[in-house]
Amino acid sequence: MALLRLDTRPLVSELRAELAMLLAGLSDGDWARPTACPGWSVHAVAAHLLGVEVGNVSVRRDGWELDPARGDDLDAWLNAFNQQWVDAARRVSPALLIELTNVAGLRFEEHLAALDLDATGGPVEWATGSDPAPVWLDVAREYMERYVHQYQIRQATQRPPLGAVFTAPVLTTAAGPGGTWSGHRQAGHSTRPNRPGLPHVRHAPPWTARSSSTPETQPRHR
Repeated sequence: MALLRLDTRPLVSELRAELAMLLAGLSDGDWARPTACPGWSVHAVAAHLLGVEVGNVSVRRDGWELDPARGDDLDAWLNAFNQQWVDAARRVSPALLIELTNVAGLRFEEHLAALDLDATGGPVEWATGSDPAPVWLDVAREYMERYVHQYQIRQATQRPPLGAVFTAPVLTTAAGPGGTWSGHRQAGHSTRPNRPGLPHVRHAPPWTARSSSTPETQPRHR
């Protein structure tokens, strides 16, 4: 089954605007609420999203990346890498998190605008295994990560979910060539990215995409 080509770039900036509005409306108590990511508060997930933007600009635009040592378990290394960032970001105020995420996010979106979506990039393992993937799929995966973590913040703070225009591309991409991708994750499981050093989805929301041609347009709550 062929992959359904998507250009999610226009939605990346719109999703960031939704995130900024969401975070700006949170109370101090909301920032401390636990999320579906074990051990991570809303502040921690927001800090991770800042790390996603900073990491992507540093790695993709600037070629600056940190790789695990030879023989290291990649999933364990990535989890420790992300936790280190979140721990350090505890000293960053919510207002500054929003500001920095907007700055780094804009730089990433500028980088995306210059990409050839039909060029061949690295593998997207859950869709293409070890085979190269088209750049548009890699970009869609990045969109998915931002959507998933914003979903977690909205769920934790009891804010309305994002609408179908934001959700449908996630489900279509997640369905992949076989239409059987499941968003359910075991606690502690990580989705491996294309390359060491890239941010990754720590936990996905509770939905199941049954078909790329008929996606469910809203995530289901547990």
